[in-house]
Amino acid sequence: MPALLALLLIPEPAHAQARPRARDVGLVIGVLPAGPLDAITDVAGVRVGQATVTSGDSINTGVTVILPHGGNPFQEKVPAAVAVGNGFGKLTGIAQIRELGELESPIALTCTLCVPRVADAVLGWLLALPGNENVQSANVVVGETNDGYLNAIRRRAVTESDVLAALHDARDGPVAEGSVGAGRGTVAFGWKGGIGTASRRLPAALGGWTVGVLVQSNFGGILTIGGAPVGRELGRWYLKNELQGGNGSIMVVIATDAPLEALGLERLARRAFLGVARTGSPATSGSGDFALAFSTAASVRRGPLPPEALTRAGETVAGDHISPLFEAVVEATEEAIVNSLFKAETVRGYHGTVGALPIDSVLTILREHRVIP
Repeated sequence: MPALLALLLIPEPAHAQARPRARDVGLVIGVLPAGPLDAITDVAGVRVGQATVTSGDSINTGVTVILPHGGNPFQEKVPAAVAVGNGFGKLTGIAQIRELGELESPIALTCTLCVPRVADAVLGWLLALPGNENVQSANVVVGETNDGYLNAIRRRAVTESDVLAALHDARDGPVAEGSVGAGRGTVAFGWKGGIGTASRRLPAALGGWTVGVLVQSNFGGILTIGGAPVGRELGRWYLKNELQGGNGSIMVVIATDAPLEALGLERLARRAFLGVARTGSPATSGSGDFALAFSTAASVRRGPLPPEALTRAGETVAGDHISPLFEAVVEATEEAIVNSLFKAETVRGYHGTVGALPIDSVLTILREHRVIP
């Protein structure tokens, strides 16, 4: 990388965003209520941090991190699972999650060619945590999408300091969305994609649990919002002509406080792709579609065992009662994708400019189809 290349690390104040979210314009997806923030951080303890990396028109990338709780993620592991919609991707750490059913690091999202650098930075942060002085094996989890249209991806501009800044920034509360963090250079349905989030909370009679979702949207298809054919009516959709393809990728991160072990979490993660499909994705051959789910419930957390203990105790949601959580993750995933598009601003980049979704035109379409008042 040229020594004169100056990378700008942009802080992500969630309040400094002008474009609306779905619910700001009266768009309500599904039947379940959202949490207070309508974000993945509605799951108590979950933290999100982001760093956006830009330089001129050529560098548009970044990193987004999700931590399951505020403690040491290696010493207080949580149950986790991965589902693969289409495996054209470079999700680091997937094999051990599938084997052991647990998460022992933050989840980081970034651009495709930045995965090794981000993984090394997260690993260094993890090993340096108090209590991890004797750790000799750790499974770092890094997901990605390819932002090579707006970003000079071969420069691999994300650095260790950017990753550490995102980890330091990780907090609960509102989550910045749109063209920020790992979503800075992404494109979805031909418009600017990005980071989006949403949540759902079950009624007390169904457990009262929360499901939160965060997406990095960088995929294509025939954009559909609340059932309305938005992409078709705006004249931009997959297979319209040879210039408008549907390839790309999406990373879906799912958090819940429902006590689920790995099998239940894998079932939950698989349902996220129904939410992706509702927005118009056909899951094309060149798309890397991954969903990673974890539970923060104390009853299933995997901290150090007492001396001589051989088993863990803990209650989990019975299979007969898990279906409402499936509905929650479908709705939250769909809305998180819509939020990623609504909040994303136009970005001028390496190979050209990708415009933001035209909100006024979209609202007109949604009114005509009676999706919003």
